[in-house]
Amino acid sequence: MDQTVLKNRTFDELTIGESASLIRIVGRDDIDLFATVSGDVNPAHLDAAFAATDLFGHVVAHGMWTAALVSAVLGTRLPGPGTIYLGQDLHFHRPVAPGDTITVTVTVREKRPEKRIVVLDTRCANQRGEEVLSGTATVIAPERQITWPRAKLPEVSLRRNDRYEDFVRQARALPALRAAIVHPCSPEAILAAVEIRDEGLLEPLLIGPEAKIRAAADKAEVSLDGIAIETVEHSHAAAARAVELAVAGKVATLMKGSLHSDELLGAVVAPGSGLRTERRVSHVYAMDVPAYAKPLIVTDAAINIQPTLEHKRDICQNAIDLLHTLGMAEPLVAVLAAVETVNARMPSTLDASALTVMAARCQITGARVDGPLAFDNAISPDAARTKGIVSPVAGQADILLVPDLEAGNMLAKQLIYFAGAHAAGLVLGARVPIILTSRSDSLETRIASAALSKLVAARRSLGKVPA
Repeated sequence: MDQTVLKNRTFDELTIGESASLIRIVGRDDIDLFATVSGDVNPAHLDAAFAATDLFGHVVAHGMWTAALVSAVLGTRLPGPGTIYLGQDLHFHRPVAPGDTITVTVTVREKRPEKRIVVLDTRCANQRGEEVLSGTATVIAPERQITWPRAKLPEVSLRRNDRYEDFVRQARALPALRAAIVHPCSPEAILAAVEIRDEGLLEPLLIGPEAKIRAAADKAEVSLDGIAIETVEHSHAAAARAVELAVAGKVATLMKGSLHSDELLGAVVAPGSGLRTERRVSHVYAMDVPAYAKPLIVTDAAINIQPTLEHKRDICQNAIDLLHTLGMAEPLVAVLAAVETVNARMPSTLDASALTVMAARCQITGARVDGPLAFDNAISPDAARTKGIVSPVAGQADILLVPDLEAGNMLAKQLIYFAGAHAAGLVLGARVPIILTSRSDSLETRIASAALSKLVAARRSLGKVPA
């Protein structure tokens, strides 16, 4: 049968007992896509934990997904193009689970010549021959023969941003930690504080001018009941006070409110602040990229503009320590450059080569480090194989260490806006983790950033993170 065209059967051509079938295997994508299009997000279809407590004990496909296969046979095979659907009765006999093979069969039962009406028996059975759906369809059959090119459908892929779920769950299971929300004088900053509290992640302490904080809460239409406020005169004083509280152990993490990042970080790294360590502070984007098979760290894309080799060593170690916190024993670090060979005219390749040697000499610990690697070789096994690159990191990097802030910022934002990535941001290298939020961050991203901060802070309180 020519699969590139659709051919119908006219009313006059149809015979009693004539049938047609199609076979489909039910996949997770089928269920998720049907839920996306229909809006039917019943957890019995989507959530394994919920479904385990439900009648059938496992996730089941939507009943109407199976019924839609009946429509597909009627519209494309029997009677085919030109068919008008008038009615359908359905009876659901057994659940359809992911992995089931469903055979759909329609059979002509009755013809009514006065209006070209045809009644067909409709049946769906699983791979064991068990009937999962039955019913009858009433249609107006086509009057003339039609041969029509089969439509070329667009390729559909589902973006699943679900790689934060494990560490968010871990963070929720830990005891509450107090977080200093520094100068939360905008509705967005207040909402972020309320969200992390309501998610059971952190206990916020709002530091800033109380009148401005309450005005922002009124504008955001949220209540501050149960949230402590420490009043200071302005943003600079808020940053200084947050640092004092962190040094005293009264807060476990800092979260940027509506002040500029430089103002907050300036107070953190100021001489004598008490939060400085021997490490250079650096920013990490913990990215959930749908097209990549695992979480991905991009660093540094927000703080160090033109890092030196020594700075890059610290940036690298900060990111490695974060992944250790998340349970990864030996992360794979790709030191990025424009090419995968050392070129004296490209300083980033020299730094990459030096960092690789530093890791081999234990100046960077707890990871496998390799570079220089171009972006394609760092994340694509096929690209690395094509270029003959033999490396323990190429094609499967966990951390992308960028040459400078401009490269990192462009890379991260391209992944966010072109590849649909979610990017949780955190500043590391100080004695407490620091959450840097953006007004454009989604709720999921803010929650993930807070969860990361809580895990790092909790691990530090157990003495497992170097100061």
